[in-house]
Amino acid sequence: MTDAALPTSLVPTDRTDVLRQRTAAAFGALRADLEALVRIPSVSNAEFDQAHVAASADAAAALLRGAGLDDVRVLSVPSGAPAVVGRRPAPAGAPTVLLYAHHDVQPPGDDADWTSPPFEPTERDGRLYGRGAADDKAGVIAHVGALRVLGDELGVGVTVFLEGEEEIGSPTFIDFLRTHRDLLEADVIVVADSTNWAVGVPGLTTSLRGLVDCVVEVAVLEHAVHSGMYGGAVLDAPTLLARLISTLHDDEGTVAVDGLVSAPDPSVDYDEAAFRADASVLDGVRLAGTGPITARLWTRPAIGVIGFDAPRVASASNTITPRASAKLSVRLAPGQDPDAAMDALRSHLVGHAPFGARVTVTDGEKGKPFQAPTDSPAMQAARWAFAQSWGTEPVDIGVGGSIPFIADLLEVYPDAAILVTGVEDPDSRAHGADESVHLGELERVVLAEALLLERLATR
Repeated sequence: MTDAALPTSLVPTDRTDVLRQRTAAAFGALRADLEALVRIPSVSNAEFDQAHVAASADAAAALLRGAGLDDVRVLSVPSGAPAVVGRRPAPAGAPTVLLYAHHDVQPPGDDADWTSPPFEPTERDGRLYGRGAADDKAGVIAHVGALRVLGDELGVGVTVFLEGEEEIGSPTFIDFLRTHRDLLEADVIVVADSTNWAVGVPGLTTSLRGLVDCVVEVAVLEHAVHSGMYGGAVLDAPTLLARLISTLHDDEGTVAVDGLVSAPDPSVDYDEAAFRADASVLDGVRLAGTGPITARLWTRPAIGVIGFDAPRVASASNTITPRASAKLSVRLAPGQDPDAAMDALRSHLVGHAPFGARVTVTDGEKGKPFQAPTDSPAMQAARWAFAQSWGTEPVDIGVGGSIPFIADLLEVYPDAAILVTGVEDPDSRAHGADESVHLGELERVVLAEALLLERLATR
């Protein structure tokens, strides 16, 4: 197909070619900077040495200074992790864009599960492996790279905000926003912490599921009793807890809690074979739910048991266990109110108490879902930039995971346009062993962000 026959968004401009060449020339140094960041084990979990998180913040601050931002600060609020904020004021009449990423990472898990050491970046088949290589130190590099590529030609104001506690749920995020509200205020917010549709096909995240979680306890006895003496007339708490958990889904595996809503099905679907491979589903295991896989992942509720407290097998005794508890994580469809969802879940659990067992529900975290307008000026600019960089139109995608701080951003900056982008792809294995970023995709992300900033300057 000739350029004349291509959609306008796919016809490369002279400026696109210039920035593409600059991105290619800069990418070797950007990759080296990413590798240096990955070598810092900046795990924000309190069980790990937090000096590494501070070192990561300092390293990220140095990168922002080297990318032309003169006003760079490492900031925190009481009990919060260090965040990095770098600023360049907007030219007269131009918008300000906030570029978000996070520099903290998940714990690596067992080193034996990794093909190469988690904090020693290693390239294999065009992918760079290491904890944080994708989530989200590549996001940091995307912002740094776009600023380097544009240099003094940057036509918008820019504030870069690199959080240091995203991987532990951003506990002081809202306090940080309120404390530094004026410092972080922007017309457009670009969150680089999501994923693309596939290698070679960009994605724009237009929806995120929300989150509520809780701990449910089932109690049947005041204390443990001999299972031989009393077993048969009293069911143990783990058995009754299992029966209660089983009421959360119907026989197809669809969530069966009244009051949890669904959003419309997406316009794209996920090939089942590809999904099974990406999710490492064992042969013979039937998928839960019905309808498009993308709907099950993005626009419908999901409930999972993520923790279970009961006697350990190694220390079990011949007694009827009096109490057992489980932690439930519920992903909410766009449009669902988290408080209403928690009320619905609690009512279901208490109302389905098996054999009259005492059921206690303790609320946990709550996070609002996110639904972006798909035709805003900022979204149109992003679509154009992504199409120019990849040479193919971006796919509107949902994400089954939750980014609760998006709701915080909307609360503090209700008039800002939020764009959720990212550098990951289905093979990135974020949070898991052998996490990686596709280097070719990262280079395209850098170019796309540079093009986006230029496009926003003209609008």
